Amino acid sequence: MAQYGDYQTAIYAAGLSGVVPNIPVDSATLERRAMAAMPPSLLTYVQGGCGDETTQDRNVSAFGHWGMVPRMLVDTTRRDLSIALFGRTLPSPIFMAPIGVTGMCTQDGHGDIAAARASAMTGVPLTASTLSNDPLEAVAKAKGDTPGWFQLYTPRDPDVAASLISRAEAAGYEAIVVTLDTWVTGWRPRDLNTANFPQLRGHVLENYFSDPVFRKLLAKPPRDDLRAAIGAWGSIFGRVLTWDDIAWFRSLTTLPLVLKGICHPDDARRAADAGVDAIYCSNHGGRQANGGIAAIDMLAGVVAAAGEVPVLFDSGVRSGTDVVKALAMGARAVGIGRPYCYGLALGGAEGAAHVLRCILAEADLLMAVNGWPTIADVRAAGVMRV
Repeated sequence: MAQYGDYQTAIYAAGLSGVVPNIPVDSATLERRAMAAMPPSLLTYVQGGCGDETTQDRNVSAFGHWGMVPRMLVDTTRRDLSIALFGRTLPSPIFMAPIGVTGMCTQDGHGDIAAARASAMTGVPLTASTLSNDPLEAVAKAKGDTPGWFQLYTPRDPDVAASLISRAEAAGYEAIVVTLDTWVTGWRPRDLNTANFPQLRGHVLENYFSDPVFRKLLAKPPRDDLRAAIGAWGSIFGRVLTWDDIAWFRSLTTLPLVLKGICHPDDARRAADAGVDAIYCSNHGGRQANGGIAAIDMLAGVVAAAGEVPVLFDSGVRSGTDVVKALAMGARAVGIGRPYCYGLALGGAEGAAHVLRCILAEADLLMAVNGWPTIADVRAAGVMRV
């Protein structure tokens, strides 16, 4: 059985023939390279956070104050990184987090398709964003048999919301991930200083423009009157959700329902009591609200309150080591965000797949060296504040 850590061996073997990776294997160099490759307006949107970006920075740095203790004389010749989620056994514990400008991260403007192809190449599930340059059906087709989930920004128009969910179910997505914290956008100085909001320029709105219910709101097809179509989108984007809406979502689909943005234990407990299928602990990477606590520092409390309900996690994850720490704190699956976008910018689907393989290789090798052959062993080892 191949191990994810074998990717390291392949890189060293290629080096014997003078071949070195054309995309960096570490997060810091990857980001620096992407900064040179991405258009400034896109880069500020992808890199930027809310306010002075303190929360965004804490998301990343907080992993450094959690440590793990290795165990020796354990046979870790084989490691098992598989997990059970939504009735499936997935080969690894990572997934591609939803990012609203993925489609813009490749030069051809079809980054959503490239991300789906990277998912197919690696077996890492993609969480397809509502904000996309390609229809959700085309994205689903590009990922092949690899499981995928659909992230929903709930429109104010309930019929459009129902249509998006119905299309996602028909296209073969296996869960609906409802984002809770984005009925209005946070204060993002990098974008405000350049007055740049991609959606208002007609980007990443294809799921709306291709939606039959949304198109009924328009006097003309979207491409015949783009300004009117963008205006219609702006008028319905962002429904304020309450706990009463859980029953409404349940009435719209039989797919597993995931609530994204849960950070407080009381909210996790209430979500579990409401019967959701998974809780997604995330502070939106620090993009939506500033002045908060690093997401990783809130994870253990959410896991404890969630009980038997699986907890997904993202925000600040930059490496395989970060992934293992989140797993040790009880996350069932860990989302990778900005790093795979940088991979898309540098190398399309292959670049994103390379980034995912590097993260998995690092996680796998850490488990091998530290004496943890399974994720259960990782959780038993736990983490310590350092």
